Order: sequence, then C-alpha cells, then structure tokens
Amino acid sequence: MTSFLITIIVLALIFDYINGFHDAANSIATVVSTKVLTPFQAVLWAAVFNSLAFFIFKDHGVADTVAKTVKPDHILQGEMMRVIFSGLIAAIAWNLLTWWLGIPSSSSHTLIGGFAGAAIAAGGFSAVNSPIILKTASFILFAPLMGMLMAFIMSLWFLSSFKKGWTSKIFSVGVIIFVLAFLSLSLEFDRAVLAKKTHYESYINQVIFYSKNFKWILLSFILLTMATFSLYLSKLNAYRANQWFKRLQLISSAAFSIGHGGNDAQKVMGIITAALIAGGNIADFKDMPPWVPIACYAAIGLGTMSGGWKIVKTMGTKITKVTPFEGVAAETAGALTLFITEALKIPVSTTHTITGAIMGVGATKRLSAVRWGVTINLIWAWVLTIPISGLLAGGVYFIVKLF
Repeated sequence: MTSFLITIIVLALIFDYINGFHDAANSIATVVSTKVLTPFQAVLWAAVFNSLAFFIFKDHGVADTVAKTVKPDHILQGEMMRVIFSGLIAAIAWNLLTWWLGIPSSSSHTLIGGFAGAAIAAGGFSAVNSPIILKTASFILFAPLMGMLMAFIMSLWFLSSFKKGWTSKIFSVGVIIFVLAFLSLSLEFDRAVLAKKTHYESYINQVIFYSKNFKWILLSFILLTMATFSLYLSKLNAYRANQWFKRLQLISSAAFSIGHGGNDAQKVMGIITAALIAGGNIADFKDMPPWVPIACYAAIGLGTMSGGWKIVKTMGTKITKVTPFEGVAAETAGALTLFITEALKIPVSTTHTITGAIMGVGATKRLSAVRWGVTINLIWAWVLTIPISGLLAGGVYFIVKLF
C-alpha cells in the first residue's frame, strides 16, 4: 500500500471512531434519560452491541451503496484518492463541529456529502451517482417519518394493552402470527440442492444460510417478545409495568445499537473499499478484505465507549420527556427502521431515525408534548449537512490539489 492510501484508511477509521462518540447518544439517550442505566453502563452496553453487528450484517449492502456514490470513470486517473481524502477531512471537520455544538447531525450524510462534494469539484456533477444521492437525500425525510410512525403505533399499542382492551390483544396475536409467518418464509431454502451435497457440505451451507438470516431471526425475537409481553400487560399495575419496561429497554436499546453499528460502520467500509479499488489493491467491491469490516466495527465500538454527553442531553430531554415505556417504543421502532433500510441497502441516518421515533412517542401524549422548536432546529441541521459537507470537501480538494 502507498503512504497516501494508508493515510486515507487511518482517516476513515478516525472518522468511524468519531462517528461512534458523535452518535453514541442515538443508542443511549433514552436509556440514560429514563435512568435504566448509568451513562457509563449505557455507553458500554451500546459499544458491545455496536461491535456485535459485525456478526449479524454480512451482506454489506449499505457499504456497496456508499462505495458507488461516485463514478470513478468520470474522474481523472489519480484524482480519486484526493477525492476520498478531501471528503474524509470535510466529514471529520463537520462531525467535530456539530458534536462540539451539541447538534445531533447525521454522520452518514456528512460522509456521503463530503465524498460527493469532492467528486463534483474533481469531475463535475456527472461524477456523482445521482440516483444514490437522491435516494439517500430522500431518506432525510423518510427515515424519521418511518421511525415516528412506528413509534407512534407501538406507543398506542402498549397504552391500549395496559387499559385491558380486546383490540390490543387481537393486534398482539396478529403480530405474533405475522412474525412467525414471515420468519418461516425468510428462512425457507432449497432442500433439494442441499440433499445433493454431502452431510458436511449441507451442514456448512445451513450455517452460512442461518448466519445471513440471523438479523431477521433477531428482529423476529424482539417483536415476539414485545407482542407476548403486551398480552400480559393488562394484568400489571403501573409500578410493575414500569419495572418490566425498564427490563425490556435493555433489549430495545441493544437492538437499536446493533442497527446503528450495522448501518454506520458499513458507510466507512464503503469508503475504504473505494480507496482500495482506486489504489489498485482490489478490483471490485466483492474483493473487500476481511480486515476492513473488522476494523470498522471495532472503531465505531470504541468511539461509542467515548460517549457524547452534549448530544445525549438534546436527544434524551430536550425533544420530549421519555419514560421507560416510551423508551422501549422509540428504540424498537428505531431498530425496525434501521434493519429494514439496511436490507434495502439504503444508507440512512441513525440520528434522524431515533429523533423521529422519540417525536412519535411524544406525540401519543399530545402534540404539545414535543418541543417542536427544538425539532425544527434539528431539521435545519439535517437539511444543511449534505450541502455544507459537500462545499467543505470541494474547498479541501482544491487546496489538496495545489500540493
């Protein structure tokens, strides 16, 4: 490897580390604000499950999408490395600034905006893959809306279950039936093909198959747990229900941390792989070396352990006051959104997702329970992230080109 490529890889892992402590609040804000875990316990909990995502998300679809944000054939030979370098510098600068100001902006959109901005400076607008940029930009709106809608429905579901209504019981049974049906269909594979192989080969193929589908098994387990619990919720008084929700919040926050790690670490994997391709070390995305995902998941896990307390305050207290039951609803809805978008290979913002989910649970009490003034300020930060990162990266590229 050349020294420039090594520098880019180091910068990418530094960005991944910063992403971890910048976005730590996404995973731990609700679990800290409800006092289920202390801040130290929460960041340790989130960091562990951030890293465990390595064993769950194996197709690296989001990484592939990020790597294809820029069209290398539209950029002069030798310039691609400068483009990636400039994008990383801009993304790191914007991430550190928003962290310092306590603004929960999107690390994902910062990275993509920086990558695209430097590419435009190097090769014009034709150098970026417009469908990917438009799809990513559209989920600035869709990801928080998905999180908000699912959290709103989940909150109403739990509230209705606590009030001993038959509607909620029917809904819970329907969820259990749907999840079991979905799980059985998603795990169905060609037994005839495996039957033609030896017993050893069949065993290996089954292990590979189930490891690839473990994310759906995990998600199904979480939904089945929530649905089963809702059936017994009507038998609990307010105190006992609150205690159970505190226990369930450990599961929901772990699920969201897995989704966070699986989504955000892959974006840096895409950048490093693009650099390896540009440097001639590998020919295609499929040739990604095993050390790339290992390093990225480790970096984001270590970053999460470093915390991010300014953003915790914004996410956990300023948007709306969150109880354990609302924390479970928000984190579960956020995890669902991240698992679904990862399966669709769409790089979304975990920040936007959990913010939307927190707004959703707040809206079930009354619309005025959500501090819309704070929310509007956050939305401005979200909308401006991609263009500002792009402009910063373009400026850095022109400076780098002078040397």
